Formats: sequence, C-alpha cells, structure tokens
Amino acid sequence: MHVKKQFAGLVEESTLRKAPASFFMTLRDIAFWVRSARSDAALAKLQATMGLRESLNQLYRSKCDPWGATLRRFRYQRQKYETLISMLPRRQYDNVLDVGCGLGEFARQFTPYAGQILGIDISSEAIEQARQMSKGFTKVRYTQADIYDFGAQGPCFDLIVLADVLYYVVPLTDRMLKVLAEKIAGLLAPGGLLLLANHYFFQVDQASRQTRYIHDFFRRSSRLVSVAEYARAFYLATIMKRIEVSTTRRL
Repeated sequence: MHVKKQFAGLVEESTLRKAPASFFMTLRDIAFWVRSARSDAALAKLQATMGLRESLNQLYRSKCDPWGATLRRFRYQRQKYETLISMLPRRQYDNVLDVGCGLGEFARQFTPYAGQILGIDISSEAIEQARQMSKGFTKVRYTQADIYDFGAQGPCFDLIVLADVLYYVVPLTDRMLKVLAEKIAGLLAPGGLLLLANHYFFQVDQASRQTRYIHDFFRRSSRLVSVAEYARAFYLATIMKRIEVSTTRRL
C-alpha cells in the first residue's frame, strides 16, 4: 500500500530524510495492534462515564504507554513517524507545534529538523510523562492544553502536526472540524505547513471513511491548500499549506 498524490501546480521539493526501506512491521507488531485495540476499548469505556481529559489521565496512570508508541520492540509506530518525517519538504522549521503529542515520541524524533518544538496534549498525565521521557531534549517543551482553547502570539508555527488525534474526539461534528481548521490555519505562519495523519485502509471501514471526510473537510478551508497526500499501510497523511485568503486556490 503505497499511494502518493501530488496536487497540480505545486513543485516537488526535496524532503527532510529518506523514507525507511524496511517493511513497515514485524510479527511482534501483532502485539502492538492488540495493545492499541485494548487501549482504545478501555478509553471508550472510560468516556462513557467521564470526559476525554480525565479518561486519558486515568488510562495513562493505569497503563504504561497505552498505545506502545515508545516501546522499542515494536517497529510500526516508530517507522510510521520516520515515514511521516520523510514526506515533509526540506525547509526551515523554526517553530513546530505537535497537537495531541501524547508521550512526545514524534516530537523527540523531529528534533534534528526543528528549531524548537512545543507539544500539547489535553492529558496532564501524558504531558508529565512526556517531560520525564524528554529530559536532555533541549529543543522540546510540553504544556497541557486543549487545541480548541490554545492561544499563541499570532500566527507563528512553521509546522503543525495533527496525527492520530481526531478520532478520539467524540462526537466530532462539522462545527468542531470547522473551528479546528480555522484555529490551525490561524496558528500557522504564512506558508506554514499542516501535517494531518489518521487511520486509513482504503475506506473499507468506518474509521477510514471518517478519515477521508476529515481530510477533505480541511482541504475545503479557504486558508489551506493541499500540497501532497500519501496513503500508507493503515494511515492517510495529507500535507497542507497556509495561504492568504486572497490567493487563488489550485487543487
């Protein structure tokens, strides 16, 4: 599963790194999928009685690395982050925002390519654990925040990463998507990039169809233009660029 769509009128750029050459998973990663499914089920059960923030806090307190993002014995998630980085054009990323950073694994992997990285997550427990895991990573800092309430000093981010986050927002309405798309666009510096990634398997399951809907919704924003889109094993990644409202959009 390796599909790339380059949108018309946009020039191919060199990327930050080469894509990993090894297969995307090993037999050990079967346990990764089982672990992730159990954590998703546990989170859904908690959300039946409490909000997302407290549900995530309780899950992170009760289970070490619920989704296995930092566990070295699993290849899939680590290689997924390497592949996402390989999709990004080679340019200066002075100021990066990682939304829903969890334990900060992507932020740590991205440090060679960034001036500074801010990771935010709705879970204070995840943020505290991310800080402990990131000691020595001087370019990375973390703060507990909900992206809907997050404030910054104007449009300042060269890159915003929104990966594997939105399907935990229940219910995810069109109004919430519209507010979020405008929020992200407003946080990006002119010409800044959004890396949006979510579960995807050719739209055969409901989660994949939701992913396609989310990515298309963001593409309809008047302030974002699609640069490229990649379908990989079990996820879809779309790169979008902030444009001025007066700019003619070319898709």
